[in-house]
Amino acid sequence: MPLCAFALLLLMGASTAPQQSAALLAEEESAVLNEDALDTESQVSYESMEYIGGGKLGNAEVSEQVSLTEEVEAEEQQQAVAGDQTLFIDGVAAPTNLGKFQKNGVTYVSLAAMAQALEPSVQIGWDGSTVKISSSRLALTAKVGQLYLVANGRYLYLPEGVQNVNNTVTVPLSAVVEAFDAKLSWDGATGTIRITRGSGGIQSGDSYYDQEDLFWLSRIIYAESGNQPLEGQMAVGNVVMNRVASPAYPNTVQGVLAQKNQFSTYKSGALANRTPNQSSVIAAKLVLDGGEVAETDGALYFDSSSNSWASRNREFAAVLGGHKFYY
Repeated sequence: MPLCAFALLLLMGASTAPQQSAALLAEEESAVLNEDALDTESQVSYESMEYIGGGKLGNAEVSEQVSLTEEVEAEEQQQAVAGDQTLFIDGVAAPTNLGKFQKNGVTYVSLAAMAQALEPSVQIGWDGSTVKISSSRLALTAKVGQLYLVANGRYLYLPEGVQNVNNTVTVPLSAVVEAFDAKLSWDGATGTIRITRGSGGIQSGDSYYDQEDLFWLSRIIYAESGNQPLEGQMAVGNVVMNRVASPAYPNTVQGVLAQKNQFSTYKSGALANRTPNQSSVIAAKLVLDGGEVAETDGALYFDSSSNSWASRNREFAAVLGGHKFYY
């Protein structure tokens, strides 16, 4: 009996030992798996951090960055709703997308954006060099590089020309306002520009330009400077119109040209029989619409001679094209 009991105990011990070993092994494997899970979770958390500026940010830094971004977006939205507080159209702040900037004291804007702000229904076209804007009251074209825009057949002088700024066709704000027959005022104390809408379109060239003045002015410009750059042609026209405005001269274009010993090209009716080229007609329209070349502002004389009466008796202003100009 003792031998049998001892044998039974040995058999029981043999069967229990493997079970204990298995339990220990299971516990060790579980511990290893738990550690791996923690490492994996840590790695995922680490790899989920944001990359900004080439480095990883911690959760706090990511939260801060997101918060700053949200603040910037909120501020931009608020500004868009509030509008441009330095430019008002009929008392309402203008949109902030006008691309407005100043250069040499002149305020410039995106032509298309400003046109839409003044008249939301306008149609806008672009052929790669020219913007075309149309509405029920206005037909406007502006070609990049030209010294003018054309609105309802009117030629509005732009001393710096139609510009392409950051792929946006840009012109002086005052020119757009004039084209839309609106009014512009400037409050120097507050730095605020106010625009009041008008009819929506400038008076047409057919009814605005005095046809007799256009006839004579385009021909004297052609006769005196038809082969010169546009501003050289304009300067000749400016001299004529400066005389018309002066009490010392006749008050019509033809009267100024017909004065004795002034414009030899007018004599014998030869001037009336000339046919001006396109640029001379454009120069005449620019001048009749108030365009004046800054270098010769107020000039009353021009010539191409080195020893003329004007050169000896009048104050020199500038040289444009093939002429010298004097006050």
